[in-house]
Amino acid sequence: MSFQRFYDAWFEQLKGMVHQLNQVPRPATSDQHHELHKQLVQKVMSHYYEYYRVKSLAAKNDIFSVFSAPWSTSLERSLHWIAGWRPTTAFHLIYTESSILFESHIIDILRGLRYGDLGDLSPDQLHRVSELQCEAVQEENAIADELSDWQDGASEVIGLTGDIDVKMEGLVSILERADKLRMKTIENLVQLLSPQQAVEFLIAAAHLQFGIRRWGINHDRQRGNPAS
Repeated sequence: MSFQRFYDAWFEQLKGMVHQLNQVPRPATSDQHHELHKQLVQKVMSHYYEYYRVKSLAAKNDIFSVFSAPWSTSLERSLHWIAGWRPTTAFHLIYTESSILFESHIIDILRGLRYGDLGDLSPDQLHRVSELQCEAVQEENAIADELSDWQDGASEVIGLTGDIDVKMEGLVSILERADKLRMKTIENLVQLLSPQQAVEFLIAAAHLQFGIRRWGINHDRQRGNPAS
């Protein structure tokens, strides 16, 4: 199966999983609810693991195809950071969702009510989110520097000097490092959050992905360049 066909099927499966996440009881009021949240979060995480596993295989087979991402829309490609989403985007999403929910519950919060959602992030959780964000920024910068060094040596590829296979392996390694950071970022945040908060985070992340793809498809169609 080509990666494009895999991605199309994977994306549709993600939609189904997000539908399941949206159906779980919130707020969680019983051990059964908490267990259901955990199971669905793990199901979605396994789905992401599979995506990066297959993507790694595709990159080793044709790294340039993975970087050009023909299965993506023009808008999606314009937002890519090393053939995927920028890891620190996840932290901006957490802060945005937390602020929106906090503001919507402000009256109830002043009355001492809690919903257990992303609007109820504790000071310790917020502190840890900030720490994780700083660590992710440092890793992003290190990977970007590595890619810059690889690009500085592009003359070796153009001039067909040196070991081309080694150069391509270097680019595959950079992509894998970026993808590991993407996955680690999701893992760290899900572990930090409560099961209910993790459900809400994964829903928000998927909705962002769905929205960008939908806008990108509409944009490409209007310009006679339908999405793959």
